[in-house]
Amino acid sequence: MNPHIRNTTPGRATLSIATAVAVAATGLALVAPTATAGPSSEAAAPRAAGAVLPFTSVEAESATTDGTAIGPDHTQGTLASESSGRRAVQLAPGQSVEFTLPAAANAVNLAYSVPDGRSGTLAVYIDGEKTDTTLAVTSRYSYIDTPWIAGSKTHHLLDNTRALLGRDLSAGARVKFEASVPTAIDVADFEQVAGPAGAPSGAVSVVDKGADPSGQGDSTQAFREAIAAAKGGVVWIPPGEFKLTQSLSGVDDVELRGAGNWHSVVRSSRFIDQSNVPTGKVGLHDFAVIGEVTERVDSNPDNFVNGSLGPDSRVSGMWLQHLKVGLWLTGNNNNLVVEKNRILDMTADGLNLNGTANGVQVRENFLRNTGDDSLAMWSLNTTNSSSTFANNTVSQPNLANGIAIYGGRDITVKDNLVLDTNALGSGIAISNQKFMDPFFPLAGTITVSGNTLVRTGAMNPNWQHPMGALRVDSYDSAIEANVSITGTTVTDSPYSAFEFVSGGGTGKAVRNVTVDGASVDGVGTVVVQAETPGAVTFRGVTAKDVGVAGTYNCPYPAGSGTFEITDGGGNSGWDTAWDDCATWPEPAE
Repeated sequence: MNPHIRNTTPGRATLSIATAVAVAATGLALVAPTATAGPSSEAAAPRAAGAVLPFTSVEAESATTDGTAIGPDHTQGTLASESSGRRAVQLAPGQSVEFTLPAAANAVNLAYSVPDGRSGTLAVYIDGEKTDTTLAVTSRYSYIDTPWIAGSKTHHLLDNTRALLGRDLSAGARVKFEASVPTAIDVADFEQVAGPAGAPSGAVSVVDKGADPSGQGDSTQAFREAIAAAKGGVVWIPPGEFKLTQSLSGVDDVELRGAGNWHSVVRSSRFIDQSNVPTGKVGLHDFAVIGEVTERVDSNPDNFVNGSLGPDSRVSGMWLQHLKVGLWLTGNNNNLVVEKNRILDMTADGLNLNGTANGVQVRENFLRNTGDDSLAMWSLNTTNSSSTFANNTVSQPNLANGIAIYGGRDITVKDNLVLDTNALGSGIAISNQKFMDPFFPLAGTITVSGNTLVRTGAMNPNWQHPMGALRVDSYDSAIEANVSITGTTVTDSPYSAFEFVSGGGTGKAVRNVTVDGASVDGVGTVVVQAETPGAVTFRGVTAKDVGVAGTYNCPYPAGSGTFEITDGGGNSGWDTAWDDCATWPEPAE
């Protein structure tokens, strides 16, 4: 991002986390319940934003511990700022944190951090009894530096580690983790994992082609031979661990299926890398790809998928971890469906639709701890169109935005839950930032509906002021598309709720924007942050616990024009204005 500097005072959020959110009130997070029907003819209750997840998350700060609670903090580059809820528990060697299970489980995934250069283990106790299970912890995949991104600090301080617990536990069981090295514990995901699935009839097994399920031998050639033999059918990846030392290409008109992402594990930092567009659809289902990426090198294809899967392809049930990008999609991926995947610990994006993505559905995915936009559409070379990000849960992108739309025609972002952005980004960004040419700006109708943004928005040190929870940005060109923002819930934004800006600092207009039916509960500074010429209409936007004022309306550069805020009715709780455009409001205590 280019600097956008003015005579303002940078802010730092010091407000506490409100207890209005279930995360803070109960310690449970990231569970989106399925709608249930009411009695007789009553309509079903509306479903909460975010994905329906197979696990229940419990925050460490709500558990029993002899460690030390840290946070909340919103300062870029601190451990608490990258943690779920901006809080965690710090353990010294020998200290522990004990969770009480809210539901039946036989597996855990734990978000943690250890000091740079350290590794160790967490001993696991169940109901006070030490088990044979341990969780490995390491700094190997943490402490990422990106000096070519202006304003970024050392980040990616957290990592995730998982294990099957070896027994089925009921709700109420106690699971304790004891540290061998200094370890910060952030959040635990407890899950009831089903047993391994069986092979589909007629599938070609990679083991039959010579793959080594022990993970010792190189199985690359076996995977290649199985893919070639199964054209038009299914490649079976049975339970086991398989090492690939080279990427796969020519993946065309074939389905790769595993026994479940806890059971079939591929160790590879570059799984599919292909520039040619497949002529037949590709399926990738129900296995894990876990890499060894320890730094972000943008010229390296260190991705689960790099290139094209071809029209009508599907990706589901995957566990992707320790890669640069989950899916970096170029070429023709029309009508692709990406659903019910877990994408963890990427050094860059979780998923990026980068050209010729028409009719793509990205839904019901869980993403945590990405190193750039968690979910992005970027209309480079051609226009993304009629594609949707829906019902995804995005937690803790530690650089850039939770969800970002860079250009494109008739794009939809709906019913997503985004939590805890902390550096150089918003929860959702709708933007004409092009990065490269040829770029195709926003066009048609951009629909942003039913999204929930919790503790999103972050200080941008290049701009010397913060970014809002939801940002509309005419960075490189005026916004001429119709941008419809409806049913947004903003909770505990450290700074503002809605930001309208020309991020390049050139005063390009933001037009044709409507905001309908938003609920804002807690902002550190203002509800509306307007910094460029243009206009927006607000209807039915209610706010409470507003930190400083309702609006900050200071188009930049000075003299570039005005930003008109039209009251369409039904607005309340944000009728005051910050009246000093020479300074930036500090977040309220």
